Amino acid sequence: MGKIVSISNQKGGVGKTTTAINLASNLVDLGKKVLLLDIDPQGNSGSGLGLEVQSLSKTTYEVMIGELSAREAIQKTFIPNLDIIPSNINLSGLEVDFLGIEKKEFKLKDALASIKESYDYILIDCPPSLGVLTINALCASQSVMITLQTEYFALEGLSQLMRIISLVQSQWNPSLALEGVLLTMYDKRTNLANQVADDVRNYFKEKVYETVIPRNIKLSEAPSFGKPINYYDPDGVGAKSYKSLAEEIVGRA
Repeated sequence: MGKIVSISNQKGGVGKTTTAINLASNLVDLGKKVLLLDIDPQGNSGSGLGLEVQSLSKTTYEVMIGELSAREAIQKTFIPNLDIIPSNINLSGLEVDFLGIEKKEFKLKDALASIKESYDYILIDCPPSLGVLTINALCASQSVMITLQTEYFALEGLSQLMRIISLVQSQWNPSLALEGVLLTMYDKRTNLANQVADDVRNYFKEKVYETVIPRNIKLSEAPSFGKPINYYDPDGVGAKSYKSLAEEIVGRA
């Protein structure tokens, strides 16, 4: 049965999508079958894998409103054993569609029930908000990975995310666990990055991954070419970092 992991932080620009794409691709390199599920209306996970997401009619939105099954919305990527359910701007209307709907928190969980045994990992790329989409992701997941940028405002708002996780645990998904905390955009040359890293490790202890993701130009460029970093710059520091993260996650399992 596949392990479902949400990649979340309500702050934008902290490496959620970069991590979703590159972790998925590197897990495949380790022999795993992976589904990447995008629930961010920006649709960047799909475009980062070379899809023209705004023209698609089989997306997370159609799955969430019940027009399609999850299996019908799955698309192959150019990487064998890496599938995706993409999203696009249509998903931004889901909050309105779900007004007055009972058990709306479980729509994604219900949709994934029929396919989760087909994958080793299902990674959910969450939007930079804590609304109904993120709640659905957390209710559907066994665990949540937090990406945390090693900059001044990194810890700002983190307490709110932890409260949402606690709320989901208490009301809808008591088995939801913290998969881990990933430090991203790390620049070891700066005192601030090292201080933030120390603060996060002191707070989350062993839940912080040993692997850190550096600030890296190639990681920023890769999505515009529709490729994960291990295809775009396979020998670079970014590729090595995400390979290390994938190995660490599989090793912890």
